[in-house]
Amino acid sequence: MTATQTPAGDGRTPPGDAAAAPSTGEYAASWESLRTHRMPDWFRDAKVGIMVTWTPTSVPAWAPVQGDLPSLLREHGDAYYFANNPYAEWYGNSIRIVGSPSARHHEETYGADFPYEQFGRMFEAAASRCDPTHWADVFAAAGARYAVLVTKHHDGYLLWPSRHQNPKAPDFHADRDFVGLAADAVRARGMRFGAYYSGGLDWTWNRDVIRDIPTQLGSIVKDPAYAQLADDHWLELIDRYRPDILWGDIGYPKAGDLEQVFARFYNTVADGIINDRFAQEVPVTYDVSEMILSPANLHNDFVTPEYGAFDSTRLDPWESTRGIGFSFGYNAAETEATHMTLREMVHLLANVVSRNGNLLLGVGPMADGTIPTLQLERLAQFGRWLCVNGDAIYGTRPWIVCGGTSREGIPVRYTTKGGDLFAILLDDVGATTVSIEGVRPSPGSALVALDSCQPVRWQFEGNVLTMTLPAAASASPARVVRIQGGAQPAP
Repeated sequence: MTATQTPAGDGRTPPGDAAAAPSTGEYAASWESLRTHRMPDWFRDAKVGIMVTWTPTSVPAWAPVQGDLPSLLREHGDAYYFANNPYAEWYGNSIRIVGSPSARHHEETYGADFPYEQFGRMFEAAASRCDPTHWADVFAAAGARYAVLVTKHHDGYLLWPSRHQNPKAPDFHADRDFVGLAADAVRARGMRFGAYYSGGLDWTWNRDVIRDIPTQLGSIVKDPAYAQLADDHWLELIDRYRPDILWGDIGYPKAGDLEQVFARFYNTVADGIINDRFAQEVPVTYDVSEMILSPANLHNDFVTPEYGAFDSTRLDPWESTRGIGFSFGYNAAETEATHMTLREMVHLLANVVSRNGNLLLGVGPMADGTIPTLQLERLAQFGRWLCVNGDAIYGTRPWIVCGGTSREGIPVRYTTKGGDLFAILLDDVGATTVSIEGVRPSPGSALVALDSCQPVRWQFEGNVLTMTLPAAASASPARVVRIQGGAQPAP
């Protein structure tokens, strides 16, 4: 199938194939109009999402595992980071850095003259066995409320058979409509669907080797023909699949018409949202501490620190994104030691949500769509914790303070919902006494442990809330106490 043919064979007719999706006309294609958009409650309530990175790099499935993104950047600098990039989805660039571990691995495994593009054909053959409904089942069981699919990463490979052909790589795309299949499966399980698209980088258009942050920013494609293609792809994704999230990455061509794209999106998806990675000007700084390029694009609904989280509560909702391991895409070289433990996942979630954020966890399927066992195990454990303690996460808002530490040295994070306050104790706390300063339950409050639904005996004296918890049914990386009726910060 060529990229100009109508997608077929999946038993679905994508809306918008015959014509553009209907528009409400509420938003004009101008930054002034677009900035009137307000964040919908569904995103603020969702708290947990999954990003699926599934590209031809899942065939070689290899990257060095020396550390995660922030640790490598902080300890060794950007040149070392790119030469030892832990992101398997960057394999197409990493193998072109002479002397890099990925270059050596590629030569030893496939030969120095083996072109990256050949992985596209191998991926297509393996992907024929993929069933995105299994992904959706796993994500729903993990407690996710939305899923974001990488429809095109930096290598330029499309996960849908677009009507807008890439002249640089006309056959570098999936014949099956995986975007449509994933969107349908995710929505059938009550989750929202988001579309990621690499707008700034496309290695079929610009093959400059990225060795550091300046060369990364300088490699954003400037060709007006590419800008038109990126616009057309986004408009097609909007009209055909109506994603709830536009998740751009690494900037956007300056010649692109983002005002038109964003207006089409908001007028097509009434409660849709847009992330902060569409900057059309080369950012002047890179904040390693927060993993954010700045300045941001001219309009966004939320910001997306990568492999990091903010240290304090932010007024506007945001999203922390990271893989369960060191990579977003599948890396067969990763081990148990490179994956977050359940404790780390739960504690990260509590830190993020207590500061008004969402957590977007990266999942990287194998070439045939199978989710690796280590990722499946972590997601299942995460979902079981959320099944018991989700009241303290979903639909919550930050409290007056995001957290503190008990007198016993236990970190505590706070969320609030419906007049109740939740105290998330970041430790495997059994039947014990926990004393927290500065939290005064409201008169008539009752305290309950979420995991056992048993009452918690308590007293407040001298600015200290002392709680005696009942025994836990099983070990947990964090226990939650609901303070029914809420509380006030005590001086």
